[in-house]
Amino acid sequence: MGISHYIKEIGRGARGARPLSREQACDLFGQVLDGTVTDLEIGGFCLAMRIKGETPEEMAGFLDATHARLARFPATERPLVVLPSYNGARKLPVLTPLLALLLAREGLPVLVHGSATETARVLASNVLEALGIAPLAAVREIAAGEAAFAATELMSPGLKRLLDVRRVVGLRNPGHSVVKLMQPGAGACVVVGSYTHPEYARVMADTFELTGMTALLSRGLEGEVVSDPRRTAQIDGFVRGVRTELQAQQPGTDPEVPGLPKDIDVATTADYTRRVLAGELPVPEAITTQVRYITQLASHA
Repeated sequence: MGISHYIKEIGRGARGARPLSREQACDLFGQVLDGTVTDLEIGGFCLAMRIKGETPEEMAGFLDATHARLARFPATERPLVVLPSYNGARKLPVLTPLLALLLAREGLPVLVHGSATETARVLASNVLEALGIAPLAAVREIAAGEAAFAATELMSPGLKRLLDVRRVVGLRNPGHSVVKLMQPGAGACVVVGSYTHPEYARVMADTFELTGMTALLSRGLEGEVVSDPRRTAQIDGFVRGVRTELQAQQPGTDPEVPGLPKDIDVATTADYTRRVLAGELPVPEAITTQVRYITQLASHA
């Protein structure tokens, strides 16, 4: 066992590195998640993949290994909507909790999952807790119309260990990509994915197609999956891997979003979320559109 022979292939630099097959990637990532390799090997893997970049086949293999080891949430009558949340707010309020609660209001079971991978940011989990939604203590069925939050380690301690490598080496690694694509439900899921850089959008889209997932993909808000309320972004939908363009990108940025607070702290964001849900403030149009498309995808999942 060991992954040194894989590191030799992927660690030859941006031009000399050779991609792994899906099966090889699954074997490598499985060993990393199982904790059977050394810290030195894990560091080598993370740095090599950071330089080379992941191919869709490698991402599919990483997901295969993850899903085989994941503590998955029981299947529900309606598809589980999955909202990865790993970035938090830096300049604008974190609106992932608002998206989650709006989707739950549509009668969907909604799972937000995440962990702190950025320092000095306001996290969705903090806002959800302020709204009375504490992190789950155990994996259980998510009811229709419920929004819940699960820490990454509840589903996969090995994946959380890999995410924490960033605190040592200072760079993201394939674990940060996997958590934004994985399906933590045992039944049908709608994974809501987002990207910041266009080149990563291509890898994510190809991975959704290759793995036959049902998903929504668009540019997110500061790394969060919720739509930026100031912009009209391109939105693509995937139903069992078949891709459809749902919305074309429009130029321009709105300077003001009605009711959106300037402060991003937990208390202010939670209060804004409550007021929007109560109808005291308008739901940002971009988020209304996102909710509509996710609901549509759930009906076909």
